[in-house]
Amino acid sequence: MKAFKRLCIAALTIFLLFWAILNILIILQKKNADGQYRVEAKRLADELAETGSFASDRYPHITGLYTGSDLYKSDAPYVIIEANGTLYRAEYTLGNQNGMLIAVNCVLAVLCLLMCAIFSYVWKNIIKPFGRLTDVPQELARGNLAVPLDEEKSRFFGRFTWGVNLLREKIEDDRQKELSLQRDKKLLLLSLSHDIKTPLSAIKLNAKALAKGIYSDEETCRGAAESINARADEIERFVSEITRAASEDFMRFEVARGEAFLSRIVAKISARYAPQLSLSGTEFCIREFDDCILSCDADRLAECLQNLMENAIKYGDGKRIEIVFDKVDGCELITVVNSGCTLDEKELTQIFGSFHRGGNADKVPGNGLGLFICKRLMSLMGGEVYAEIQDGCFCVTLVVKLA
Repeated sequence: MKAFKRLCIAALTIFLLFWAILNILIILQKKNADGQYRVEAKRLADELAETGSFASDRYPHITGLYTGSDLYKSDAPYVIIEANGTLYRAEYTLGNQNGMLIAVNCVLAVLCLLMCAIFSYVWKNIIKPFGRLTDVPQELARGNLAVPLDEEKSRFFGRFTWGVNLLREKIEDDRQKELSLQRDKKLLLLSLSHDIKTPLSAIKLNAKALAKGIYSDEETCRGAAESINARADEIERFVSEITRAASEDFMRFEVARGEAFLSRIVAKISARYAPQLSLSGTEFCIREFDDCILSCDADRLAECLQNLMENAIKYGDGKRIEIVFDKVDGCELITVVNSGCTLDEKELTQIFGSFHRGGNADKVPGNGLGLFICKRLMSLMGGEVYAEIQDGCFCVTLVVKLA
């Protein structure tokens, strides 16, 4: 904001300086014109004295030459000259210098007011609203979701502030969901831990009894062993529940089913990745396709394609990435293909699991969630995703239902 004020002051200072210089130049020109008519009048008198006549086109400032009894009677500006003992009235013109000076100053004054009005408008509608928003991202990053953010009616920032408020509400909602999820899981784990103690105690008692030879007959020993086995099965069931609770719903997905044109989704992907891949020297090709209406969540489908593109960039050899299309049984097949696949074909059945990373990901940063997210989102949209390796290329296909 201070920088904008300095910019306004500098711009106005330069404009006023230009205004002053222009006025000085016009005044100097006027003074020069004032002396010009005298020079021409002197030259005219000399020519009359020598030849008795004169050429009017040689004296642009002299408008007329008169003599006689009405020598001093004229409403026009004039100067008296003498030639061969005769007095002449030489009328002259200076041009409308004062009028030009007034006109120039009026134009500059209007421009100055217009400049001030523009600066005022930019300050009121852009700079000040933006100044109120500068601290919001930092506060949100710190976790302060109660940072004040007034709604802006300005067409420049109204949509932005509305979006930031939606983002803040989404973060708050996600935080509450996360807290609720963590609380539920903690309660579940505590409950299961408590439930495990009962069969575990029975196992320990039976095991000690068998170890000390308390059970003398074979039938009693067999019953103790069967009890241990039953309690072990019970513990195994509890462990399965703990594993399931720890693995499911660690990420929550929301899908808004609707309809979207395939061309719009493809255009979004192309706009995002074509410049990047061009700079890196990767051949990026989007094959021809028939535009159609897909039954999906457009944003989520675009997210899936982005995940596939990111994987293709990270795990491919950087030579070629292409997107191909096909239609099968009322579904649109969108396949992202990257060259240079080094993944073992035996791992294809595991790559859609959460936190799974293939054998080709040792030196590539990541968390193993991209394909897992794709599978969950496509499932929620009523579609599917599968992967295959063809001719040394890694191909991942999204199956999207047609509307």
